[in-house]
Amino acid sequence: MANTTSSFEKTFTIGGDITVNRLGYGAMRITGPGIWGPPKDHNESIRVLKRAVELGVNFIDTADSYGPNVSEELIAEALHPYPADLLIGTKGGLLRTGPNEWPVDSSPEHLKEALNGSLRRLQVERIDLYQLHRIDPKVPAEKSFEFLQKAQQEGKIRHIGLSEVSVADIKLAQQYFEVVSVQNMYAVDNRKWEAELEYTNNHNIAFIPWFPLGGGNIPGEEILKRIAAKHNATVHQIALSWLLHHSPNILLIPGTSSVSHLEENMKTADIQLSEDDMAVLDSIGGA
Repeated sequence: MANTTSSFEKTFTIGGDITVNRLGYGAMRITGPGIWGPPKDHNESIRVLKRAVELGVNFIDTADSYGPNVSEELIAEALHPYPADLLIGTKGGLLRTGPNEWPVDSSPEHLKEALNGSLRRLQVERIDLYQLHRIDPKVPAEKSFEFLQKAQQEGKIRHIGLSEVSVADIKLAQQYFEVVSVQNMYAVDNRKWEAELEYTNNHNIAFIPWFPLGGGNIPGEEILKRIAAKHNATVHQIALSWLLHHSPNILLIPGTSSVSHLEENMKTADIQLSEDDMAVLDSIGGA
């Protein structure tokens, strides 16, 4: 029985009231090089967003800093008025000073400007999932949390999430509002935030890994290649599939600016890893 299939839940309910398919879409890559400026192919970016929804994506992750502003504007252009079941999560707390430059500013003043800008660009009266992009070392976290708490009370935000945070950060934020999602870097070969994944799973909080294929782990890459060949899949698909199987609260947001790559990513949901596959993949991270 050691080779039986390891199944996984197809959906997750965020904040107790928004159920989404666990394979979503990250809209960072529909901008220009360095996540700066407009995309090289505007029409293809629009096609990617429309095709994602056609393929069953009902969770799209973006941020005001992607472009900046470009990603949110493209989402509204492609999909507004939005399907009733589509959750668009956006983020605030980073400035942009140039390609690949991301200074942090989570002051209440900046967050107010960022939130109002996102509402305007996405053409909505309330952001269903608003995530603090980073805790700002220059600003007491409580000040950022107080702003988000107030914006939620005012009806501008439905649910609140955090990004790149520790368990201690999550617990502090929970004194101000319910934390419904955490976005931390995490992959089959990068388990730095394992304690945070475990905490969020135990508390029914969505865990949204970014950079889901860490890279640089040569023995791990060989294992991924071997299992990919067995399933007639790509290494990237196997890395994503491992995440779906690994913990039921993980939501995936693979990003791409190409329809063909999007369609390839979406086939990940059809891969059924065996318990043996999972055991071998788990070993990559020393689990």
